[in-house]
Amino acid sequence: MVEIDSLLHSGYHHPVQRPWQAERVLTKGALMYPIFITDEKDALIPISSMPNQHRIGVNRLEEVIAPLVAKGLQAVMLFGVPNDFVKDAFGTAADDPEGPVIQAIKLLKTKFPALLVSCDVCLCEYTSHGHCGHLLPDNTIDNAASVRRLAEVAVNYAKAGADNVAPSDMMDGRMRAIKQGLVDAGLSHRVSLMAYSAKYASALYGPFRDAACSGAQFGDRSAYQLPPGSRGLGRRAIERDVREGADIIMVKPATFYLDIIRDAKEQAPNHPIAAYQVSGEYAMIHHAATAG
Repeated sequence: MVEIDSLLHSGYHHPVQRPWQAERVLTKGALMYPIFITDEKDALIPISSMPNQHRIGVNRLEEVIAPLVAKGLQAVMLFGVPNDFVKDAFGTAADDPEGPVIQAIKLLKTKFPALLVSCDVCLCEYTSHGHCGHLLPDNTIDNAASVRRLAEVAVNYAKAGADNVAPSDMMDGRMRAIKQGLVDAGLSHRVSLMAYSAKYASALYGPFRDAACSGAQFGDRSAYQLPPGSRGLGRRAIERDVREGADIIMVKPATFYLDIIRDAKEQAPNHPIAAYQVSGEYAMIHHAATAG
């Protein structure tokens, strides 16, 4: 039996990822473009809080992505936005074969075979309560049940053709469970695992929640996303995700956590470090540029 920390191939199986293994490489080949996929197949719906961004139906996806690929885009991240699918307490629709993410994976891999297709893995877009996992009767997180479900979703995205899966839920132990799920499915050699390791609770996610229709119906996510300013927790989360088989370590948000990005590179010097410029940061930059 191969140990999880012995698995390296997934981090460079896809050609787009191989340059990411070099130190301090920042070119357009290192960028990943987030896409909001709706199950309204012909839709192209502007997102008011994220100027120039849209919820995109599968039938409109090629026309949106083709010009970006022509300019050198090599990687995308898919976020599902279900409108017609019923949301329930368990996020059942997250990996529906007819759902927006799996349909988008298949289309992109057919139309743009060289494109690296990454999938955000979370349940908040699909749960009736808007939280990122399953809940106990007292409305706190059921971590064990959440991890099992997230691993199922990640493996099903991988089976559909995803090159990378990226769990953003912040449940304890989900990296190891997903990695083991990929091993059991015979996919661990070709599907990489990007960890939202140091993901801090932030109001900067507001435009994203508007875009993905994923706001919590009660409470907030501060019991599982990291508290702002908790550098030590961020360091512990990074160390944990490295142990559990992450191929890429992410810090989120980016601009306001440059110290944590530095910590991540010190703690995981042999891993690519991803910095997620989140929706609120995007909106700030866009409006600042518009204002001159």
